[in-house]
Amino acid sequence: MNNSATAMLVSATLEFLRTFPPFDRMEPDALQFLGEHLKLAFYPKGSLIVSPQTGVVRVFRILQRGKVVVRHAGDANVMEHSMLTLGPGEGFSIGSVAGQRPSTSFYMAISDVFCYELQAEDFFALMQMSSVLNIFCTQYLASLLSQSRQQLQIHFSQHIAEQQTMNSSLASIIKQEPIAVMPDTPTRQVVETMVSRKIGSMVVVDAEQQPVGIFTQSDVITRIVLPGVSLDSPIGTIMSPDPITLPIVANAYDAALAMALHGVRHLLAVDEGGRLMGVVSERDLFTLQRVGLRQVRQTIDAATNIDMLLMASQDVRQLSLNMLAQGIGAEQITQFISALNDTLTRRIIEINLDKHDLYGIEWAWLSFGSEGRDEQTFSTDQDNGIVYICTDIMDREQTQLVLLEFARDVNADLDKCGFPFCSGNIMASNPQLCLTLEEWEEKFDNWIRTPEPQALLNATIFFDFRPLYGKYNLADRLRLTLLRRTRSNPLFLRMMAGNALSVVPPLGMFRDFVTDSDPEHPGTIDLKKYGTRLFIDAARVFSLAHNVSATNTVQRIKQSAPSMNISVDEASAAADGFNFIQLMRLRHQHAEQTQGRAGDNLLRPDDLNEVDRRILKEALRQARKLQRRLKLDYQL
Repeated sequence: MNNSATAMLVSATLEFLRTFPPFDRMEPDALQFLGEHLKLAFYPKGSLIVSPQTGVVRVFRILQRGKVVVRHAGDANVMEHSMLTLGPGEGFSIGSVAGQRPSTSFYMAISDVFCYELQAEDFFALMQMSSVLNIFCTQYLASLLSQSRQQLQIHFSQHIAEQQTMNSSLASIIKQEPIAVMPDTPTRQVVETMVSRKIGSMVVVDAEQQPVGIFTQSDVITRIVLPGVSLDSPIGTIMSPDPITLPIVANAYDAALAMALHGVRHLLAVDEGGRLMGVVSERDLFTLQRVGLRQVRQTIDAATNIDMLLMASQDVRQLSLNMLAQGIGAEQITQFISALNDTLTRRIIEINLDKHDLYGIEWAWLSFGSEGRDEQTFSTDQDNGIVYICTDIMDREQTQLVLLEFARDVNADLDKCGFPFCSGNIMASNPQLCLTLEEWEEKFDNWIRTPEPQALLNATIFFDFRPLYGKYNLADRLRLTLLRRTRSNPLFLRMMAGNALSVVPPLGMFRDFVTDSDPEHPGTIDLKKYGTRLFIDAARVFSLAHNVSATNTVQRIKQSAPSMNISVDEASAAADGFNFIQLMRLRHQHAEQTQGRAGDNLLRPDDLNEVDRRILKEALRQARKLQRRLKLDYQL
């Protein structure tokens, strides 16, 4: 081949490589070296490219065209969900080439395949030249995650900047539902409501909820006190008529301009039908600034009513979005959300303690599920309970009744602050979940001794518990009992492992991902059921079997690893896989809620960019590795 033809071939190779990670970020000299040393090879459909029987792998391959299916040597049942499909741009046998060992998997062409091939000696030379490739090969998933977070940061940063400037929409500025009255409402009632609700204005609306007037704090002097108007007069006779309104889709700049033109300090946002949507004050416009952690904590700590806490819960969401834009990882964001939600829950409990006499009762408020694991996302409902001590001199039924009345008020206030009632009634106000320590221990013991399907389901929820308020030692005692009884019951652990294996990673043989066939959600993957749950269920079994008291999934994996002879790198890769899927859930839920829809976990893989598709596949492979460990440990 002449020099001109060779140069054209190398140029075409480089053009292809630049569209895929990590080659799109590789140093120019290293990329040129790679392009010059790659050779194109062909494998017909059905060819076995690499297997454990082919010996030490001496070639690094990059798929140029076609598809290759990967099956782990230990998978006895060859089913689609036990496969992994590689597509163009993906390299394979990295670990085997780098370690100069045989492959632990079978790589077969399921269509006619063209591969770029790099000999091992050139591969090692390239590793010396390129720090990008070196990091990619030695920390594959972590490298991809870093690139994904950079893309995410670019995606969100402009959105955040717009939210925190005068380009902010009125819908994003309004923090609470508007409070309004009819024109015939007595003025006394209006003033009392403004004082009790700590609001500076009251909107007057007609029967169609369209604003007809406004009454502000400054009107008290000029329209009531000085003229000597009776407080029994209807508000319609003293209000300021024809208030200034703007469409809800207008922005903060429009509002500031309208206030300046009309000399007012409040204006009303209305929908397309002219109905009241909210009130925007002069203060709202001049406090458009980044929500900070200290600000949110101070708001929560100083809150004296639920309306103030509702505003704080909305700030938690905004602050979490800021963290997404800064490229902060999912583990930190979910723990941050959980920590602030914990603070908010504790404040709600404290406010309600002023209304209920629990003196003399030792009790603790427990959180279950995602909150119990410090893994809350944007969309979360309530999962809580109460554990308490009932001494011989106490009336058990009366004690429980007092706690249930208290729990009902707390659950109701949590619902008002954006934590919906649990549809399964997993709440402290449920008498079945407001129990003495002995009753909780007996409940756990029954599930462990008789691991029927419902008991296993209960274990996946209630064994992930954490105390939020009260006597934390009660939760510690319950945890010790749980670990002691599970370790001594191998049948229960085996059944839990079997339950964890009932859902498999949605990886396909003929396509990258196995998506939902439900006609209502075609082409989607439920990232909770078929993503994070895979890690959570496996980590729970590991922790119960190896006396790990942590409830957080990443902590469970890392703390169980030494007892299971799992290397630090393997445990970190599993943690990275879990955290990436959590990050995908956060991104998707935010996107859904931005569009006014309820945040769900249904992701369309076809909507992902090349980097995120690659990471999702690798993350699901990590889940499969954890499941293989369960199969091995419990002979399933």
